[in-house]
Amino acid sequence: MNCPRCATDLPAGFLFCHVCGQELAAGEADRRSFAVKPDEPVRSFRLVSTIMPTGAAERPRTYQIAFAIAVVAALGAALLGWTPVALMVAAFAIPIVYIVYLYDVNLWEDAPVPVTGLAFLLTGGLAAVFTWWWRSLLSPSLGASVDGGSEATVTGILVMVLLVPVVGELIRQIGPVLLASRPQFDDLMDGLTFGIVSGVAYSTADTLVRHWALIEGGFNSPGDGWSTWTTLLLLEGFVKPLVIGTATGIACAEFSGLGRGYDGFTKRYAIAVGEAIMWNVLYFGGIYLLGLIETGWLSVLLSLVWGLLLLGGLLLRVRTVLQTGLLEAALENAARFHADSGVGPDGDLQFCPACEMPLMAGAAFCGACGQAVRATAPGHHHDTGAAPDRAATAGAAVAPAAASAPTGASAAPDTVGPPPVGPDSARLDDEEAL
Repeated sequence: MNCPRCATDLPAGFLFCHVCGQELAAGEADRRSFAVKPDEPVRSFRLVSTIMPTGAAERPRTYQIAFAIAVVAALGAALLGWTPVALMVAAFAIPIVYIVYLYDVNLWEDAPVPVTGLAFLLTGGLAAVFTWWWRSLLSPSLGASVDGGSEATVTGILVMVLLVPVVGELIRQIGPVLLASRPQFDDLMDGLTFGIVSGVAYSTADTLVRHWALIEGGFNSPGDGWSTWTTLLLLEGFVKPLVIGTATGIACAEFSGLGRGYDGFTKRYAIAVGEAIMWNVLYFGGIYLLGLIETGWLSVLLSLVWGLLLLGGLLLRVRTVLQTGLLEAALENAARFHADSGVGPDGDLQFCPACEMPLMAGAAFCGACGQAVRATAPGHHHDTGAAPDRAATAGAAVAPAAASAPTGASAAPDTVGPPPVGPDSARLDDEEAL
């Protein structure tokens, strides 16, 4: 691709020419294509390309089929009366598919065991202990929950609307924060993925502890309640992990941030954690209140519909965050490996002071937002102080050409420059990018 004004050879993914500042997107429509799937808009409800962007680009049908098989297997086991099998399949289906995805695309080929351990096993163990604690000590006072009930209690509301969402989210942040603070895992894409893995792990442990009595109950015919059983499996095994995982992923992405190193415990990260807690309050609180409905099948059905509505909103939100991360990865790949202006795999990258996206060597303008950078001292955008104004186009979306970047551009680069920066780093406002 060449700049229409100065004819400079430009890497894929640039929205502005880094030499003359010429805007390259022909119109607003060009900015709304999803980077890994140009045939999909950014604002869409596509599940696989949202939580598995690398796999969706390479094998778009593989994981869709895997999810479909898991759903059919869980529902089939429930209809046959194999309740323990159905519950175990539902609880572990998404975690297994997602872990296989991480290994399949070699997202962290240098350290797969620590990543899986901290993001999945640690969170799952803590979640099991926490869920067992509040269930065993406080369950008689709840009055209603996903298990059903007749009336709400003050204790039940406080537990399901405050304790479980807040403490649960803090638990889910531990593993991803430890991982994202390591230099090789500090990109926004890494933080988002760590969060999703952690949320899925929490959901699995939560489901097993809540419904352990069903597993111990053995095989039995569902009878006339088969519709309630199947709906409950869909809610607990497939909707809940995706709601919790995507919410946690948003917060962890803010911890990683854009630019050199990770942003850390900034005000923006605190706001993102608050947003994740809000989504969990809506989910757990809604499920608790809908559990008051005495008609079992109607209660579970409405809970499923409520969970799907929240999941739809979260998918739209996550795709916007993911689009920014994909653009950062594509621009970093170009800044390192472009034939004329690349600094190489070990070179020192410079970053835009306005949007924190990587810059081409010797660039006069940012390729992502068009900010003039020649007059700004390089590397000073992480100094303590107020964040500069963000350009309206920075990270909002990437032109379809961004999808042509090498496959590695959608994964977190292993080399990101000097040690991590302080907590007051400026960073891109993903919500403004909408």
